[in-house]
Amino acid sequence: MLDTPKNAATSHADGKILQSVSDGVGVITFNNPDKRNAMSLEMWAGLGQALVELRDNSEVRVVILVGAGDKAFVSGADISQFEKTRHNAAASEEYSKRSEAQRALLASYPKPTIACIRGFCLGGGMQVAMLTDMRFASDNSQFGIPAAKLGIAYGYDGLKHLVSLAGPSWARLMMYTGMRIDAAEALRIGLVDRVVPDAELWGATMEIARTISGNAPLAIKAAKSTIAEVLNDESRRDMEAIKKIGMACMDSEDFREGRTAFMEKRKPQFKGK
Repeated sequence: MLDTPKNAATSHADGKILQSVSDGVGVITFNNPDKRNAMSLEMWAGLGQALVELRDNSEVRVVILVGAGDKAFVSGADISQFEKTRHNAAASEEYSKRSEAQRALLASYPKPTIACIRGFCLGGGMQVAMLTDMRFASDNSQFGIPAAKLGIAYGYDGLKHLVSLAGPSWARLMMYTGMRIDAAEALRIGLVDRVVPDAELWGATMEIARTISGNAPLAIKAAKSTIAEVLNDESRRDMEAIKKIGMACMDSEDFREGRTAFMEKRKPQFKGK
């Protein structure tokens, strides 16, 4: 099993979303292992609460999302709720609205985010993973979007990210067939960024997270904001915002600390100011 945090400082959604902090790294755990971490509406709400609390915690500089247990990151939506929440078009629209705020929050999250993926990453789990900045997967992971097998539409936002990461041809193949692909294929097509042996996944993810946590927060914020603008349509890019955040970095205490630490041959102590 992944050596993830066992004692969460905070729980949401009746314990199905867990939240903890260690060494500047926030961890959100999807804790519904009996259902392979399938997402209920309550879990979507809990995810939003955890994201907000970690966003507002000045000690947290990066956030990891991970699934509990051995079987899954997130195996999709909780289908047992479909008869109540997604049984027709109107109900499905209401379901989407109730999870839309959380998806938007993750998509525009101001701090770096990492999906630590082990086992099944399907449907809504794929959407959560694709909204993060980086996706690290174990070599036994499986990916897929079974919308065609369930008779549901996956939605614009999810497909936009799939096309952006894997390209339109692979998006068509996955969506038309409902097929699953393994971690090696996911890496090859750009759906994930790194694949490691199962036993090494959590350590490798935490190593990257701690590296990010130790770097200058303003510089990382500038990089994240600028990359987001690069991905925008050229007509919508806010070049003034890019310039402003770049100037803020150059005038920051952290820049002075970085220069001083380099000259003194020591590790810098960045404060995000």
